[in-house]
Amino acid sequence: MKLLWAICMIVAVTFAGAAEKPAAVPPAAGVVKGEVLEVIDASGFTYLRLKTRNGEIWASVPKATVGKGAQITIENVIVMKDFKSKSLNRTFPVIYLGNVAGARGSAQGAGHDMAAAHSGLASTMDAGDIQVERAKGANARTVAEIVTKSAELKDKPVLVRGRIVKYNPGIMGKNWIHLRDGSGSAADGTNDILVTTTNPAKLGDVVTAKGLVRTDKDFGAGYSYKVLIEEATLQP
Repeated sequence: MKLLWAICMIVAVTFAGAAEKPAAVPPAAGVVKGEVLEVIDASGFTYLRLKTRNGEIWASVPKATVGKGAQITIENVIVMKDFKSKSLNRTFPVIYLGNVAGARGSAQGAGHDMAAAHSGLASTMDAGDIQVERAKGANARTVAEIVTKSAELKDKPVLVRGRIVKYNPGIMGKNWIHLRDGSGSAADGTNDILVTTTNPAKLGDVVTAKGLVRTDKDFGAGYSYKVLIEEATLQP
């Protein structure tokens, strides 16, 4: 079972055209309770129409066995507007993404990957054999160096050059990109670094990112990372 963020999000979490891009809205509370009025299973997820104290809402959770009339609690909630479900070929003006309380599964990626799995908004590419020249200048590092030396680099500025192999736009007011430069190993996860930025980008672009290294970052609702680069600016 997949764990909700991610787009968001991510997380989740395209979360495929610009007109379909949803915006993540911080929930008033991380928990939603209600009576199940309708159940739809699709592509590993369960969509639920709920009757809550504030009216009817739609929610989506990793596939769960839930019956009509059941009283359930959904936790780790992220509220999405204009959420496009490709599996249902339907856009929800507002939907609540989360987990059924007590139904725990193994994490399969970050929170913004969960949103992407729902909506198909994340763009990815076959990384193949990537060899990108190291960035030049003060604080220049390779992807592998940032990952392996994250404790040393925590909260410090870095400069890294790489190819965008994954792109999740417009999640929580940021664009989420994954960079690879050919350093590191996929076996231990040292070949890929997550970068958040407000700058636009395209899948496959080679960019130089300048930002701050963060470690053990928890955005809530399933967004948790051992290392990433935040507040980044991108240059060709």
